[in-house]
Amino acid sequence: MKLHLLILALAQGLLTLNNVTLIAINGLAGLLLADDPSLATLPVAAFVAGAALATLPASFFMLRHGRRAGFRLGALLGVAGGLLATLGVIEQTFLLICLGSLFSGFHNAFGQQYRFAAADAATTEWKSRAISWTLAGGILGGVLGPELSKITRDLMQPLFAASYGSLVLFTLLAWFILGRLQLPTRPHAASATFRGRPAWRIVTQPIYLVALLASTTGYGVMNLLMAATPLVMQACSMPFGDAAFVLEWHVLGMFVPSFFTGSLIHRYGVAPILFVGVLLMFACSAVALSGKTLSHFWWALLLLGIAWNFLYIGGTTLLTTTYRPEEKAHAQGFHDLVIFAIQTVTALSSGMIATFGGWDGLNQNALPAMTLAAVAILWLMIRHPRLETPAE
Repeated sequence: MKLHLLILALAQGLLTLNNVTLIAINGLAGLLLADDPSLATLPVAAFVAGAALATLPASFFMLRHGRRAGFRLGALLGVAGGLLATLGVIEQTFLLICLGSLFSGFHNAFGQQYRFAAADAATTEWKSRAISWTLAGGILGGVLGPELSKITRDLMQPLFAASYGSLVLFTLLAWFILGRLQLPTRPHAASATFRGRPAWRIVTQPIYLVALLASTTGYGVMNLLMAATPLVMQACSMPFGDAAFVLEWHVLGMFVPSFFTGSLIHRYGVAPILFVGVLLMFACSAVALSGKTLSHFWWALLLLGIAWNFLYIGGTTLLTTTYRPEEKAHAQGFHDLVIFAIQTVTALSSGMIATFGGWDGLNQNALPAMTLAAVAILWLMIRHPRLETPAE
């Protein structure tokens, strides 16, 4: 199990490096090449749309062919995405950058299953910690991603060509590492026969819906704010290095808590940790609305990262309590499909809101979703304060 977790954590780190670098450069590259500035975050939206489109196919591909085959296929799709985006920058073609981002999104859809692979390999009492430790691998991406974007930004002309090109090499490295993952090529026979409750009965359970709301709020609000951060900071006349610095600390906030989030969930239950996550998200918006200095951006994005960690790990752990092993493809696939659909909307709207409503408008638009999540989590705290053990 330890070797599996190490490989999955390394793969998660390389996936995060890819994602963070794309977040750092996609909006700025889009701003350079898009005819309309409000479409600058369209490559970010294409990235998330790719993940949304591939989520269910990825889940069912791995159900049929196994986790390792799916993870390696995803990495190859990521290589294709990096090559297309690099060509788009060289040819100064906005459409090719969007297409490359779409393929990188396909890669992300497969990679989002790393945490479920860790949960599958763990005993019941270790599920939350296995998920948490796998996501802790994202620290690698959190540290290297922003630095990579700074180093490669103008390493060769045109701008960002080397940034996209470097992602091809790192994704190939992930493909090689995942080849060492020793998991069954096919899942348990019970899963392969699709027995279990109908999908609609699984996804309409109240606890499933709370898990889904926590995860989508964490990802949606984070994506809304993070995608626009480099653009807003540039509009505030801050250098690219400042934006990379803020994103680096944001991603560290996302993944460093993973070393103890699982233990906190095991000790206190998932509901209180989810509630702390949503409170941190409110704190993020309060800081963001109070000023636009480097310090304000740094604190807001750091708090946003920690909030995401609690909501995403908590939501994923809660999700595992709602389905049986033979139902996991439906339950996990639908969960991630909704997350990526929300991310697509927030990524596309992020640039538009930032253009017309500014940084304050972005944060104000996030408040209703955060409030709804807080109410749902409070209900969970009252009804199931210690819930963590998966359903039999």
